[in-house]
Amino acid sequence: MGLLKHLECSLCNREYDAHVLQGMCPVCARPLQARYDLEAARERGKDALISTEPSMWRYRALLPVQNDANIVSLGEGFTPLLHARRLGKRLGLSRLYIKDESLNPTGSFKARGLSAAVSRALELGVTDVVVPSAGNAAGAMSAYAARAGLGAHVYMPADVPAPFRMECQALGADIRLVKGLITDCGRKAREDAEENGWFDVSTLKEPYRLEGKKTMGYELAEQFGWELPDVIIYPTGGGTGLIGMWKAFAELTDLGWIGDHLPRMVTVQATGCAPIPMALEAGEEFATFFEGAHTVAAGLRVPSAVGDFLMLIALRESGGTALAVSDEELVEAQMRLARLEGTFACPEGGAALAALETLLAQGWVSPDERIVLFNTGTGLKYPDVFEDL
Repeated sequence: MGLLKHLECSLCNREYDAHVLQGMCPVCARPLQARYDLEAARERGKDALISTEPSMWRYRALLPVQNDANIVSLGEGFTPLLHARRLGKRLGLSRLYIKDESLNPTGSFKARGLSAAVSRALELGVTDVVVPSAGNAAGAMSAYAARAGLGAHVYMPADVPAPFRMECQALGADIRLVKGLITDCGRKAREDAEENGWFDVSTLKEPYRLEGKKTMGYELAEQFGWELPDVIIYPTGGGTGLIGMWKAFAELTDLGWIGDHLPRMVTVQATGCAPIPMALEAGEEFATFFEGAHTVAAGLRVPSAVGDFLMLIALRESGGTALAVSDEELVEAQMRLARLEGTFACPEGGAALAALETLLAQGWVSPDERIVLFNTGTGLKYPDVFEDL
């Protein structure tokens, strides 16, 4: 048995039973977050709570699954933290690192969240899961649903890159292509889920994808000897990874496993879809729907995110920032990552490097700071990006 206590609404703070299947807060329709008995965790101690398993499930005591028999795993997590020496030398940075999430099962960080969400859904009696996705989340959900023996229903934009669609097809998912953006896919997925009794594992529409994503924060702390970097640069669409890491850092602080030093969090989006930078600059609590969203980085083409206010809270609390880079900038940076560090990043990973170069030019980061770039997936799923290079 784990340390899961209850679920709490991220906006109104109402509490809900964590051992009953839940979606969003029924009062304010905002995301629910899992809360743990951190006092008991402190008493048990770090060494007793972290296993030697080389996956994100090494932190299972602080994850929501209650019975290990219900864990649906493909070996996700505990991805490399690479010291980017050649790239760092070119940029004048001696402590530049890449957290390479492309080595997860299904080739992206989405494996973490969907492993946790599908595991908990299985534990709570779900038989069919559904997700709207621009690509990587669909593949991850399809893989974990297949491993768990659950029905998988995927709603993808009709123009999604072919490898994403092929992956879901190979994994046995029911695929629906929708004309429009991921928001249009979400609308159709919700309608069909209600009609058919499927459980929606969309970004922040249930509490447990966030728990899988938070393990990125736990891993960074452990890989740095229970210290945190100065700056984390993270490409952001729906924002679960950024929100999850900030949640992890709060838990780690309460546990006493890290000190008071927390990183400045940086959100990177594309100029063709940049609701978070616009909201942060305008001092808004929530982001405005971004009309005409377009970018080659499919994971960044999210014109409206249910967790927008949580991203903005993390950025402001950390003293961080948000910025947008052009498609040309992110693709060129993607090539530099590959040729200098051997990391064939997705376009979103290229966006993180492009953002760092902008922040260096602005003097927002210092040469002596420890900086982590997140590559959230493999470039192999984006053949169209490279056809004209």
